[in-house]
Amino acid sequence: MCGRYVVAYDPETLVAGFSVLRVPVFPKRWNVAPQSEVPVVYETREGERIAELMRWGLVPSWAADPALGARLNNARAEGVFDKPSFRQAARRRRCLLPASGFYEWQPVTAGGKVVKQPWFVSASDGQPLAMAGLFEAWRAGPEAPWLLTCCVVTCAANALMAPIHDRMPVLLAPRDWATWLSRSVHDTEALAPLLAPAPVEGLQAWPVSRAVSRSANEGPELVRPQAASNAPNNGSCRDRGR
Repeated sequence: MCGRYVVAYDPETLVAGFSVLRVPVFPKRWNVAPQSEVPVVYETREGERIAELMRWGLVPSWAADPALGARLNNARAEGVFDKPSFRQAARRRRCLLPASGFYEWQPVTAGGKVVKQPWFVSASDGQPLAMAGLFEAWRAGPEAPWLLTCCVVTCAANALMAPIHDRMPVLLAPRDWATWLSRSVHDTEALAPLLAPAPVEGLQAWPVSRAVSRSANEGPELVRPQAASNAPNNGSCRDRGR
């Protein structure tokens, strides 16, 4: 996942669909980029499920500079429980990033040159996807305000995504939300099996306008199906999380 997705649902959707007790107001967006504020669902220390706005790009609590978050919008599932940037959050601060869908770019040959064709991937039933995520709280000093940040956990592509890109977000089924969000679950043996490619059934994908490649562009027209070349190139867009 290169780092764009869609939040085209109302806050009330999180109350009904994700059983949250508190939700912030946020606008619909069709081209959410890293460093944006995004709605995140997590469990409080008291066991309540709430939604809050967080900046997309994880800043570990030990970071000297919050600029580190610009490089940590994604966390690879392989090693997420061991890498210093993610291991504490993976054990204690897990979350869901609800998404109406996400974009990925497929290198294709068109007119004798390689271009990147964006695709939009969403649930076939139109309901929000639940991308597995991690979150952190960071501040510059004891008196400074808290900065809440998050990242998306990614895994190997499933059969739908493989022709487009070799990675995809971890998409959790509702039956797994409670385990992933629980602040009392720290056992990696219980959590690791959740970080697998989602089944192809229930997902759909189509090519969209290359206008989405410019983060300043917005609007529902970005997810409308477009004609695209079907001559894939071997290039790929890498996860930025390390």
